[in-house]
Amino acid sequence: MKGFSMATPKLKFSLFDWLDESGRSYAQTYEDRLRLLEFADDLGFYSYLLAEHHGTSLSMAPSPTVFLSAAAQRTEKLRLGALSWVLPIYDPLRLYEELCMLDHISNGRLEMGLSRGASPHESLRHGVVREESRARYDEIFALMLGAFRDGRFNGPGPFYKYDNLVTRFRPLQKPYPPIWYPTSNLESIPRVAAQGFNFVVSLLNSPNLERAAEMLSLYRKEYEAHRQDPNRLNAHVPESAIAFSTHVHVADSDSQAYEQARIGYMQFNENYTRRYVEIGQSSHFAGRPTFEQYVEQGRFLCGSPDSVREKLARVAALTGANHFVGVFTFGDLSYEQTKRSVELFAREVMPAFAS
Repeated sequence: MKGFSMATPKLKFSLFDWLDESGRSYAQTYEDRLRLLEFADDLGFYSYLLAEHHGTSLSMAPSPTVFLSAAAQRTEKLRLGALSWVLPIYDPLRLYEELCMLDHISNGRLEMGLSRGASPHESLRHGVVREESRARYDEIFALMLGAFRDGRFNGPGPFYKYDNLVTRFRPLQKPYPPIWYPTSNLESIPRVAAQGFNFVVSLLNSPNLERAAEMLSLYRKEYEAHRQDPNRLNAHVPESAIAFSTHVHVADSDSQAYEQARIGYMQFNENYTRRYVEIGQSSHFAGRPTFEQYVEQGRFLCGSPDSVREKLARVAALTGANHFVGVFTFGDLSYEQTKRSVELFAREVMPAFAS
């Protein structure tokens, strides 16, 4: 592993997936992804995290719970979760019981991302207006945490009213599965860090690497300031994830990786931006960098194993992260191309960050 020293940052590695439309059938795409997870199960990745989106080509998995239940049957080691379940659109009792089921089905491998959601018009499809989403999130989150603690739902509303409703369901992991919270909002970080939630920032959604590094630095500062606070909600997690996420594609040469990723990203970008174009808000993505610019800026990791290893080390050192959440599956990359990318990354990139 030329060019690396003992100073190479130590990282854990997870897989992130939008399960965006690929041009192949839904059935084929689901099966390809499950086969990929079977393959990745023995390669040393920490977890597989799935997005939730509705009414858009960005996601073929509007129910992360259903897909993760299938993934739990095809894997044994990978921890499984959503990043994130969009709390405001759920009935809290139903979601709580389903997450408890999933934790048992996966034999205690559930990772629990809980957020407001990034696209207000998607929540509107479920009758949730933007002005209510924060209040709904806070209420549902509090109800579920109360149930995780004692199996009871108690709350005066305004959206849900429970009077000591008892549920027989409890998670396998105690007191509850690890909580994740992704955000690109600097103002949210002190609250997230104070509770020790696993934190993820997207390089593609940050203005630049320096802004991503600023967000992770703020998280570390606030996390340390509140490390000894009583009743922190993620205190049962020994080491919280301080993570960055971005697309990554590895092939046997720089040129091969670049060309495969460029074509795959064209389809992904169409899926990613169409959700706003279709509602007449194409300006939402005005000024979004091109694939070439993302690669040049180091915000899209693409190349041979040597190249990706060096690029990843630079970003990890700049950000001070302890976890990398890689987007290996995107657009119309074939199963074979993605499998090869995951294999090369796991066997020739990840070992450099293990010590």
